[in-house]
Amino acid sequence: MKKTISVKEHEREQYDFDPTMFYENRLWNRRPDGIVINKNHRTLYILEFKRSSDRNEDVLRVKEDDANEQHKSIIETLKAAAPEWTFEQMNFVVGRRGAVVEDDFYNKLKRLNVHAGQSDKILAANVRRICEVHDTVMRSYYQQTHGSSGADATTSIENIVEQVSV
Repeated sequence: MKKTISVKEHEREQYDFDPTMFYENRLWNRRPDGIVINKNHRTLYILEFKRSSDRNEDVLRVKEDDANEQHKSIIETLKAAAPEWTFEQMNFVVGRRGAVVEDDFYNKLKRLNVHAGQSDKILAANVRRICEVHDTVMRSYYQQTHGSSGADATTSIENIVEQVSV
């Protein structure tokens, strides 16, 4: 079975010298952040984690659409190769300073069959990790702009955690 995948013109121009290379790179260079396989239900979930500058649901929807587009070709290829399986992408979008739309997060964990008792721990670990990443970014910025490690700056993880909205 041959599958046709739509290609944006600006993407095609990068590889016009070798169309085969374009399609190979387009498929294999798109690595999901994670996967979950449910063998009993023959379902594979592609997990993607995105960060948004706003918690506004319209902005989150745009991020969700961007994430879906990112792995669309992989999902189409997998569906063509294994039609008896279900392939679905699940996006986890967080806002600045670790903001998460809780209902959305919990609903997705439920669809992944995560036990209710574990959901709060996973959410807390997710927010904590996001804060750690923000801390790294802010320390790097501080170091680049002020020439020090920023250890004495007010950009530490302790100060960020106080500002997190869940």
